[in-house]
Amino acid sequence: QVQLAESGGGLVQPGESLRLSCAASGSIFRINAMGWYRQAPGKERELVATITSGGSTNYADSVKGRFTISRDNAKNTVYLQMNSLKPEDTAVYYCNAKGVRTARCFNCDYWGQGTQVTVSS
Repeated sequence: QVQLAESGGGLVQPGESLRLSCAASGSIFRINAMGWYRQAPGKERELVATITSGGSTNYADSVKGRFTISRDNAKNTVYLQMNSLKPEDTAVYYCNAKGVRTARCFNCDYWGQGTQVTVSS
């Protein structure tokens, strides 16, 4: 069984920074892509940023230039550095792992339980 453990959420003021972390645990042979999605109240879940095992990244237009995704393949951990936070960044942030290979699954996807990020003055 693969588990994703997120940390780093919290309450900050506009313009401040936060760093989210997500560590995947279990009998993992390989993870293709890891990423972050978010869901604000009354809205659908949306992509924030993704990163492949080779380091290719993809960002939502709304966070380009402010957020940076990075990954430690040896630790199966993905990070999201969020700078210049805005009130509209307020949401529950979910970690995602795609294309996970384990002893029991060749190509599975997993989600974390989410961490709240609130940007308010």
